[in-house]
Amino acid sequence: MKGTGAVGCPRRVGGRLVAAALLAVAGTSTAADWPQFLGLGRNGVSHDTGLLTSWPKSGPPRLWEKAVGAGFSGPVVAGDRLILFHRQSDEEVVECLDAGSGQSKWRFAYPTGYRDDFGFDEGPRSTPVIAGDFVYTLGAEGALHGLELATGKKVWGRAVNQEYGVRKGFFGVATSPLVEGDLLLVNVGVRNAGVVAFDRATGKEVWKATDHEASYSSPVAATVAGKRLVFFFTREGLAAIDPRSGAVQFTKRWRSRVNASVNAATPVVVGDDVFISACYDTGALLLHFGKDGAEEVWRSDEVMSNHYGTCVYHDGHLYGFDGRQEYGARLRCVEWKTGKVRWTQEGFGCGSMILAGGHLLIVTEGGELVSAEASPAAYREKARAAVLSKPVRAQIALANGGLYARDGKKLICLDMKK
Repeated sequence: MKGTGAVGCPRRVGGRLVAAALLAVAGTSTAADWPQFLGLGRNGVSHDTGLLTSWPKSGPPRLWEKAVGAGFSGPVVAGDRLILFHRQSDEEVVECLDAGSGQSKWRFAYPTGYRDDFGFDEGPRSTPVIAGDFVYTLGAEGALHGLELATGKKVWGRAVNQEYGVRKGFFGVATSPLVEGDLLLVNVGVRNAGVVAFDRATGKEVWKATDHEASYSSPVAATVAGKRLVFFFTREGLAAIDPRSGAVQFTKRWRSRVNASVNAATPVVVGDDVFISACYDTGALLLHFGKDGAEEVWRSDEVMSNHYGTCVYHDGHLYGFDGRQEYGARLRCVEWKTGKVRWTQEGFGCGSMILAGGHLLIVTEGGELVSAEASPAAYREKARAAVLSKPVRAQIALANGGLYARDGKKLICLDMKK
């Protein structure tokens, strides 16, 4: 995959921000860190090595666990710092923990009155992003914050939904912000401000683009056909935007005709190809980008319809959860270039998936940790163990040999090193 939106901490030179480092989202992070939603490359791929692929029925060794509040926000890790975003009582809480022990380093909190219309979880949904010396969070009601990573001190904050007049969606704000260069990009979701770029050092608006409503998908940055673009899978469909200017380069409507529907999976970018997928009689679409725009490679609602989990790519194949969560999704392997289904594991359900060392590490909605080969030949399960209580909706993280996962009551760290 070309380009990963990798940036470092910002500094001012000649009155403007420039990137101090260009190798990693977390600035000083290693390839084994997990500083944002779906990892360093925002593609669900871990570069950790020497990991367990099987374990006893009791599961891998548990290094620590910590009681947590409500929320579907996934943990992120840079070095020895883990950021947990959850709700305790009537506050949304950003907490920095020692990644090795679970001990708290600092805590930042602010009031929230979010209520879920469907009686689901009332905590934050969006996963934080660590970039250089800062961490950024987006709450269920649109509270956007930039904090000092070392201390938790508030650098800036904005009430995005209130400022831009965003109406409440089905499940609160769930898109995870994207750092690209000096910018923090958010699918805000109103007319003339569908996507907004904020100066990540000050929180000031830099540009805004599209009229698209917000989805529950998180954006990704990549270089395709020689151009640096950010890809947003909004409620309307795919939008490719020049991150420097905010100019919209390409749009493709891709949404259900049913109003009570969501687009939630993050686009998957491989080379010059971009894959998007949704349920509700929508299905999957693979586009190939060239100098003159994008052309359709294949589309189907019978191949890989992602409800909310994002697929991972490995050696010419996609691995993901096909089907609606409430109806019982299945795990599936699909050829990238053709859309041909190679195998299906029925009754698997939805979950959170990471690719590491040629294996799929999955925490299912039911709380089981599963290891399976990432092979198109057949579904080959290596190990399975109950590690959490259902429902598990937060994205898991794999950093420096530790697997971090949470449900609505606790966060655990499993030792995945051989």
